[in-house]
Amino acid sequence: MSVVIPAYERGHMVGRAVDTALAQTVEDLEVVVVDDGSTDDTRAVVEGYDDPRVRYLAHETNRGVSAARNTGVEAARGEYVAFLDSDDEWLPRKLERQLAAIDARGEGWVGAYCDVATAGVSLLGRLAAAVSDRLFRAAAPREGGRELAASLLAMQVFMGPGSTLVVERSVLEATGGFDEGLSAYEDWDLVLRVLAVGKLAYVDEPLALTHFTGDAPAATYVENDRRYLDRNAALVAELEAEGIPVRRVHRMGLVGHYLTEGRFGEAAEHLDWETFTRPKDLARLAFWSVLGLRSLTRGETG
Repeated sequence: MSVVIPAYERGHMVGRAVDTALAQTVEDLEVVVVDDGSTDDTRAVVEGYDDPRVRYLAHETNRGVSAARNTGVEAARGEYVAFLDSDDEWLPRKLERQLAAIDARGEGWVGAYCDVATAGVSLLGRLAAAVSDRLFRAAAPREGGRELAASLLAMQVFMGPGSTLVVERSVLEATGGFDEGLSAYEDWDLVLRVLAVGKLAYVDEPLALTHFTGDAPAATYVENDRRYLDRNAALVAELEAEGIPVRRVHRMGLVGHYLTEGRFGEAAEHLDWETFTRPKDLARLAFWSVLGLRSLTRGETG
């Protein structure tokens, strides 16, 4: 098993991620930390481990998280590769539970992901996540092949692959790795290509803990959403023909990003006006607008 941890200017926290990887109950494990051009003490922290399971690799310049993960996969020696972001952590039995789930499913199942808990989210954020799970995701398929791809593209599943995914290294190599032109959705894009090869199991336990440190600007999501959907245009078209409104769902997601930043005019540019006939979407608009007004009041918008 190879654990790939991309890191950039994370000397103050990468040790936590490495520690939780080394604490896994599985045997024959290596931890590959890819320093993506850091100028802080990331190298010193990683090379300070007196443990042969820890390997340090470095990019001369910052190339982005996708490139760092690709470098880690290329260097990996394990049959499976697991991804862990440098600001996140795992429970000790995470990998054990996931490997057991893959073995239990049998032939054609090439990996697994798990549920995740998030630290640092406000009470309003936790409430929004709970409501969204109940209204939009409760009945969505959480594992499998094409059915999981449909759930992912329709935003009915949020799996956090950057810290939850375990997949066969040979499958990762067959997919061509992460798209280095994406700075958002790059992990979902990879998962869609994995699902074109095999199935992913779901372990319904919060075995990863992510630490919320803020979101990317809405404009970043606009650019990356377009590339992500264009890269997967054939599947998007198939799902749209089956009545799954993928592009409409993604437009609503962009509206949400702009509204929570208090940028109401730009949100309106992406708004599907039929939203006002859909009660569930109206509820989301109201909630996002409240968050946006709070941001404006606090002077948090850019």
